[in-house]
Amino acid sequence: MVVLYYFLCIAFALASSIIQAVAYIPSTNNVIGEHPLSKINIYKTTLALNHSASIKVSTLVLGLKGEDTEWVSVDLVHPQPSTEDWVGVFSPANFNSATCPPVDESEDQTPYLCTSPIKYKYANDSSSAYTNTGINALKFQLINQREDFSFALFSGGLSNPKLIAVSSSITFANPKAPLYPRLALGKSWDLMTVTWTSGYNITEAAPFIEWGLKGEIKVKSPAGTLTFDRNSMCGAPARTVGWRDPGFIHTSFLKDLWPNYMYFYRMGHLLSNGSYIWSKYYKFKSSPFPGQESLQRVIIFGDMGKAERDGSNEYSNYQPGSLNTTDQLVKDLSNIDLVFHIGDITYANGYISQWDQFTAQVEPIASTVPYMIASGNHERDWPNSGSFYDGNDSGGECGVLAETMFYVPAENRAKFWYSTDYGMFHFCIADTEHDWREGSEQHKFIEQCLASVDRQKQPWLIFAAHRVLGYSSTSGYDREGSFGEPMGRESLQKLWQKYKVDIAFYGHVHNYERVCPIYQNQCVNTEKHDYSGRVNGTIHVIVGGGGSHLSNYSQVIPKWTIYRDSDFGFGKLTAFNHSSLLFEYKKSRDGKVYDSFTISRDYRDVLACVHDGCEATTSAS
Repeated sequence: MVVLYYFLCIAFALASSIIQAVAYIPSTNNVIGEHPLSKINIYKTTLALNHSASIKVSTLVLGLKGEDTEWVSVDLVHPQPSTEDWVGVFSPANFNSATCPPVDESEDQTPYLCTSPIKYKYANDSSSAYTNTGINALKFQLINQREDFSFALFSGGLSNPKLIAVSSSITFANPKAPLYPRLALGKSWDLMTVTWTSGYNITEAAPFIEWGLKGEIKVKSPAGTLTFDRNSMCGAPARTVGWRDPGFIHTSFLKDLWPNYMYFYRMGHLLSNGSYIWSKYYKFKSSPFPGQESLQRVIIFGDMGKAERDGSNEYSNYQPGSLNTTDQLVKDLSNIDLVFHIGDITYANGYISQWDQFTAQVEPIASTVPYMIASGNHERDWPNSGSFYDGNDSGGECGVLAETMFYVPAENRAKFWYSTDYGMFHFCIADTEHDWREGSEQHKFIEQCLASVDRQKQPWLIFAAHRVLGYSSTSGYDREGSFGEPMGRESLQKLWQKYKVDIAFYGHVHNYERVCPIYQNQCVNTEKHDYSGRVNGTIHVIVGGGGSHLSNYSQVIPKWTIYRDSDFGFGKLTAFNHSSLLFEYKKSRDGKVYDSFTISRDYRDVLACVHDGCEATTSAS
């Protein structure tokens, strides 16, 4: 401990000679929707080490039995306690100014610290007596993130941090272990992709998947490896205080799968000395053949984000429903075949450490069923970076994290639109952060995707995107007068109608809303729950209540709204056969159904002529 204090003091004394970091001074206002880590004014940190204060951890080595998640007890002693004292978790453990990167702006004041913690708690958490006694024990949950950890006690609140004490460093037994597998559908029905994260570069270990049917000889499929550096980020905080090395992201393609079979797999790394590093075993069920009739169940939602089971970072109420949604899906996992998370994945907003924490949170789901994502504003948007919207919601990530951490079967993952099949379903996933208007590259893709499906084999045609390209009565859209993304349905509704899209799903708006079958702002079917025969238009559904802070509705209820609910939840599609589809809206708090509808029809109903959706005919015999 004395040595560590000495090191910190030396680093502080040398601060004026350290090359400066570009200042990113986040807002400290208590605003709902503000990233918790952005409230820490890390560049304002000053050194105020107090030798009568201490912060100690219960163990130095985690994961001795192969665990990738552990609870750690942290004991605090502070002779001058305050309600504004807080504890930050830093990883890597060495977070002093010597780690600050070089920058161009030499006139900027050199910060003492230039790295955000990965999470934090107030020192009086779970014990109001702390402000009187200066003593408390906090519990943190840590996941394996490839580096060691240390805990730091600060006074002065988040806006004016003063470093009081630092703990010893702790680490996982194998910090480089292969972890957090994410399944995704490939470009053909008989292919499954597995993406995972490790600390092993290809220069020190060859990544692969060992997999096969139960009881049969397993085969090994090699994996490709990607990573990125700070220079790949477009701006702050991703390029500054939020930067953290992402490790190495590996993807393997498991080919020639038999339809609807259970496969077992594990991630492996072959070291240069001939030994192997293994993950635990996982399993998944392969996709049905396109058009194959079987029970097929699909979950769809947006805007979930992540949260901390130890209560860290939750003072801002940023994603209060995230864990409830995750836990409900895990609880019902045996009744789920496929998941779509349609944008605003982690809400990392440039704090790179949050992506590891998100992949750890969804691991029970994503390691078992394909976890397909779409791009949202919090993944992609950054000024002058090619995004359709010129905002800064990605925190400088500009799509790099989403494109690298998750696989999607897109022709170009920087253009996040793609199609995919699952049995009787055909999905067209749009990227609202790139131009979708008529004449654009993406508009051409959307039409090709919708036109390519054989509705006799795949009757259920689903369109999904992050922003609401259809209809929404949320308060933001009503102020714009569009009740949806401006230019959205104007550009796409003719395609939805022409190709008879069954349902269009959206996130972005943090609530639930179901719209009647609609075309050109008019309901085209008077039924509300049990549709039979020709539906005549596309049903639009908002499923953006995955976990982030809830959105308000307009006081005006449009005539096309059937049901709306400002709560956390998700949608579930169940295809029983080629003629029967069920949709359910479930709340994350209890998993119960609060809204639903069915579609019952024959193939001839799909072929039937509807307004602006009729095939050309001739009177010739």
